[in-house]
Amino acid sequence: MSDSEDDVPLGYKAQRKLQVTSDYDSDDDVPLQKRSQVNTSVKKEASSATLPALSNGSNGVKRKPEVQKDSRKKIKTEDSSDDEPLVKRVSRVKSEPNSNKPSANAAKKRVSSVKDESDDDVPLAKKTAKTTVKKATPRVKKEATPSTPSGRGKKTNEETPSKDKGKVKEEEEEETYKWWEDSNQDNTIKWNTLQHNGVLFPPDYIPHGVKMKYEGKVIELLPEAEEVAGFFAALLGSDHGNNPTFQKNFFNDWTELIKKVYAEKNQTPPPIKEFSKCDFTPMFEHFQREKEAKKSMTKEEKAEIKAQKLLIDEKYGYAILDGRREKVGNFRIEPPGLFRGRGEHPKTGCLKQRVQPEQVTINIGKEAKLPEAPPGHQWGKIIHDNTVTWLAMWKENVNDNIKYVFLAAGSSLKGQSDLKKFEKARNLKKLVGKIRRDYMNDLKDKVMATRQRATALYLIDRLALRAGNEKGDDEADTVGCCSLRYEHIELVPPNTVVFDFLGKDSIRYYNEVNVDEQVFKNLKLFKKPPKGEGDDLFDRLTTQSLNKHLSSLMPSLTAKVFRTYNASFTFQDELKKTPVDGTIAEKLLAYNRANRQVAVLCNHQRSVSKAHGAQMTRIQDKLRALKYQRRRHKQQLALMDPKLKKKRPELFEPESDLEDEWVEEYEKDMLEKEREKIKAKFEKDNQVLKENKEKPLPQSELKELLSKVDEKAKELKQEKKTGEVYAIKKNATVERLETAISKLTERILTTKTTMVDKDENKTTALGTSKINYIDPRISAAWCKKYDVPLEKIFNKSLRDKFKWAMDVDDDWEF
Repeated sequence: MSDSEDDVPLGYKAQRKLQVTSDYDSDDDVPLQKRSQVNTSVKKEASSATLPALSNGSNGVKRKPEVQKDSRKKIKTEDSSDDEPLVKRVSRVKSEPNSNKPSANAAKKRVSSVKDESDDDVPLAKKTAKTTVKKATPRVKKEATPSTPSGRGKKTNEETPSKDKGKVKEEEEEETYKWWEDSNQDNTIKWNTLQHNGVLFPPDYIPHGVKMKYEGKVIELLPEAEEVAGFFAALLGSDHGNNPTFQKNFFNDWTELIKKVYAEKNQTPPPIKEFSKCDFTPMFEHFQREKEAKKSMTKEEKAEIKAQKLLIDEKYGYAILDGRREKVGNFRIEPPGLFRGRGEHPKTGCLKQRVQPEQVTINIGKEAKLPEAPPGHQWGKIIHDNTVTWLAMWKENVNDNIKYVFLAAGSSLKGQSDLKKFEKARNLKKLVGKIRRDYMNDLKDKVMATRQRATALYLIDRLALRAGNEKGDDEADTVGCCSLRYEHIELVPPNTVVFDFLGKDSIRYYNEVNVDEQVFKNLKLFKKPPKGEGDDLFDRLTTQSLNKHLSSLMPSLTAKVFRTYNASFTFQDELKKTPVDGTIAEKLLAYNRANRQVAVLCNHQRSVSKAHGAQMTRIQDKLRALKYQRRRHKQQLALMDPKLKKKRPELFEPESDLEDEWVEEYEKDMLEKEREKIKAKFEKDNQVLKENKEKPLPQSELKELLSKVDEKAKELKQEKKTGEVYAIKKNATVERLETAISKLTERILTTKTTMVDKDENKTTALGTSKINYIDPRISAAWCKKYDVPLEKIFNKSLRDKFKWAMDVDDDWEF
């Protein structure tokens, strides 16, 4: 190996055969929150109500009066849309309460505001300009610009009074804390002041009155036992409900619970002895009816639920960290239920007991106001440890795992952790050449422990294997490199090794790979009798001893860093295949193909989803619909200028995949959707008129609108007879039709690219590698270099999570 190639991952372009058995889930320590982010104005308004200590100074932080005033002003400015009718707006403003207390109605309005102002698809540069204007433009200014009579045109910074520009800029700088530019970060002290409102417990169980049956007879159960019976009833017919291990564990825990609760109340337990005689169908049917009722809720009912959820999020969803308001991750205590696990977990179906406040430890600042425990309870412990980043913790009963509440993925603390992880992988790049030379020399070491360590390190580096940890008998039989057993590898001369084992989350890892000749000899030696099935392959090596050795080579270096390094290096190198002059879709295809190489390297595989076929069919139908539209444009163009057929024959090539049967079905569906759209708009308009106490639109207007669709149906029918196409574009010209055909051709190419991308990704999980193993700065630099909107790569949650990665130049390299 030459020095110039020292930093290239060994297994970068290794040929592999992968067999996939189940879905892969993200292994990030803190799952990304999928909930919508509340806008800045709502956050500022809620802070005084949900975190009282912020205003009374109990946490040592005082807000300037002028900042509070500006925040309230900003809330009022953003509360309504420019598109809102003036009469309706005036009516709404008059009805708004003056109190600053967050009510359910106010929360509903904020929910609506957040929803209306969603702009995930807007390029970031435009979004920033838009936000600046909204903050600076007075609400009363509704005059239309000359170029946009409707007043809906894009506003410019010229509308912003010059005296307010400095204040707006100052406010924005205060709201965005660029911690990654702070050179005074302490690796030990994580925070100086911390305040939050604790955790949210699930509601108590309320009996629904629907009884299960045993041997055909209705059984009366105490609420504690009925609740657990409901957990299983909800899963009838599912993979879990049909799993024998799941059934067995559930029944054992349930019957034990029945004995316990009935004994505590000196009552005779029901005669439930055999699982096969239990009938949970009545409960299951009750839950199905509840699901249907939830789907049919009115708009008002849904809005009320959203409003209540927002109030909860405002109270528990934010913490004050060193004077900054930051979002909390999952502050909800997981409700009781049946443990599911992944793969063939031996504890699947076991009862997850309800967590009580006495089990919870709260971590908070010394000067902060303590969150109140639920009535009748108290917290297990209150600590003030500023060397850790969690806000609360407790232990769950099934696997005795510690559960934590952290700040959200986009918080400064989580961002600092991510940045350190990727910087550590970048630092490995400087030493990886020497490390590889050393472990290649150690492959022949006379000490068996050293030889095993070198062989394991070779496999971890080349194949991006996880290091692995020892598992107990009550845990899923998943392994990593250090815990591989005799039966997990097969040796095929001269130097092929076949790996077949269950990795993390019980994902099957199957790989046939050619290895170095000395590695093959070592593995053959490690399998030498008297070793047999069940024996450890690396019996002189543990994950701890391997990581201890690595940390002596580079501070904080562990086996996992190799995985991050190899993933990021491979990804960056694969991105060089991006077509410079390609379309956005073609560039995204290249991006996803690079990501897929990393996913294959890291074994981030999944089985083909049940919905994949239907999704591909929908894309195919969309493609055909575009071709259908293009064909009609071509036909109209030919009628307008018959000479074009000879001048430009490429314009009139026949469209593929447009069989008569499909066209007939498509036209029928198209007309029906148009009718439904007209009816829905008519009903919506009447609903608005009703709310404004105005006269509704007459039914005759609806009939007139529908009659136009009927006329179109007659025209399409006539076209089939005559072969002549009716005008599909008003005021059409040859130039306009040619432009429309060109745009449709671009959309067709984009859709074809999407189909290829989706089909290639059907067995690969791209999210895990992009979120956890690939340095996000590579993606940010790539977007700038190839002029791809960042929103195409990272959704809003990931853009918040990786704020620190967005400040790179287009020539940044890992």
